[in-house]
Amino acid sequence: MLLSHRARLLELWRIAASYRIDTHFSIEDTPQLQPLARLIRLHPAAWGKKHQPNGIKYALEDMGTLFLKLGQLLSTRRDLVPPEIINQLIQLQDQVKPFAPDIAIAQIEDKKYGLGQSVDTLFARFDTKPLAAASIAQVHTAALYDGREVVIKVVRPDIRTTIIADFELLRELANWLSARVEAARAVHIIDIVEDYRQVMLNELDLTLEAENTTKMRNNFLGSALMYVPEVYDAAKNVMVMERIQGVPISQTQLFDQLGYDRAALAEKGLTIFFTQVFRDNFFHADMHPGNVFVETPPIKTLTANMPPVDLGHEPRYIGLDCAIMGTLSKNDQLIVARMLLAVMNNNFTALVDIVSRAGWIPPHTDKHALMRDMSRTVAPMLQKSINDIDFAGVLMQILDIARRHHMTIPPQLMLLLKTLVHVEGLGRDLYPDLDIWSLAKPILSSWVKEQLDPMRNLQQLRQRLPELLLSSMDIPKLLDQGLQSLAAQGARQDSQLREIQQIRADMLNDRRRDWIALAGFGLFIAIATQVVGWLSPIFYVLAILAVIWRILG
Repeated sequence: MLLSHRARLLELWRIAASYRIDTHFSIEDTPQLQPLARLIRLHPAAWGKKHQPNGIKYALEDMGTLFLKLGQLLSTRRDLVPPEIINQLIQLQDQVKPFAPDIAIAQIEDKKYGLGQSVDTLFARFDTKPLAAASIAQVHTAALYDGREVVIKVVRPDIRTTIIADFELLRELANWLSARVEAARAVHIIDIVEDYRQVMLNELDLTLEAENTTKMRNNFLGSALMYVPEVYDAAKNVMVMERIQGVPISQTQLFDQLGYDRAALAEKGLTIFFTQVFRDNFFHADMHPGNVFVETPPIKTLTANMPPVDLGHEPRYIGLDCAIMGTLSKNDQLIVARMLLAVMNNNFTALVDIVSRAGWIPPHTDKHALMRDMSRTVAPMLQKSINDIDFAGVLMQILDIARRHHMTIPPQLMLLLKTLVHVEGLGRDLYPDLDIWSLAKPILSSWVKEQLDPMRNLQQLRQRLPELLLSSMDIPKLLDQGLQSLAAQGARQDSQLREIQQIRADMLNDRRRDWIALAGFGLFIAIATQVVGWLSPIFYVLAILAVIWRILG
């Protein structure tokens, strides 16, 4: 029950009141928030306090990691969040309150979860001032003894306990919503919370992030689209990797000063996303601006009239913070690709057919009504640039359609939807006129054609042939085991059949005895009536007792 988390709920209430976050949004524009604003003002921590600059940023910092992550997601949604709040949320991408350098050093030198050696032994130079601080970890710069510049990522201390406690609260909220809101059941909100809980706990283990980073580096090795830094060393709470020159994708004014083609950058970003999802089946699922960088030359100062800088090649994206990565099954990949192509081709009959064959809607669903709803909601997007698409609003409408038509959305696709929200927000800031449909369609068409190519499938079968031949050696053994299992099952069924037949015979014998007893009792009553001349009440009593005994017996 939520009451079991009352201490945490009271703490969140106190933090919201302390920073008077009710003064940061307009009740007139969002009247549904009025009860929340009243509740915040009722807390003693709010009494006598007025509007505080950056109050939402500081409140989310104090509330903990999960709320920081929510702020990071919202920081990309300028279409949903007012500019004054966006300016606060952007700071959550890499300007979270840092922890003390001595704590970071202790984390690095820890023998169990750190690198197990002193900072002086590991690095020729260690910069105590953090380069950046985020929700999970903060980053320090340093130099190795061979001269290579590195960055050191250090997990925040004691963060695991807070995350586990907050997810307990989220689980209760998910259970509460799932029991009362059909849309919450349609998106499997309980499963989403459980999956994201594991994702967040994995994010605390930097050895997993190091493995993900190395895998994504190998996927884009030599690519003109993206560069992924090399990991030099890693432990559970510490990771050392190559330092790169770049700036967050949100610094669009800097790109203009450097002479970068923002349209080309936006196209590259979308191409990277589709490449990760469909070619590699390994996509970055935490693409807020603090994690998406673009290469820049080593420039210390910028002037308003500086000439464009030659990087030597077209600027690439830089892959950072690979803690949260997503994957799909081959079947889900094909379903998603075919759904997107059906939408791009304005073929909503095919879209509903794909959804139906995937088993996402009940057999009795009115497919024509579903097709009309999807067409009315999604079709207008196809003629718009990314700046004119309210992706979050459309997503909410699609979820509402899913609720009304009892459609179920697999949990593994919700992480992809979350990533799409990030990508759309990034594209909106970088180049609002990007035509995402004309860019995505050839990429998807090529991938689907490749997956369905008979020669490719034959080649895959040829590659798997040795494995299949080795597996075929087990066929006689499996057949023998199957026959033995069938024989044993048949013996059990014969035994059960004999038991059933015996029970039936016993029931027939009991019924035969009942009829004999009833006939004898009737004969006794008839003789007694003839002898006595009238039926004594005692015979009625005996008859009733006999019937009760038989029923209870």
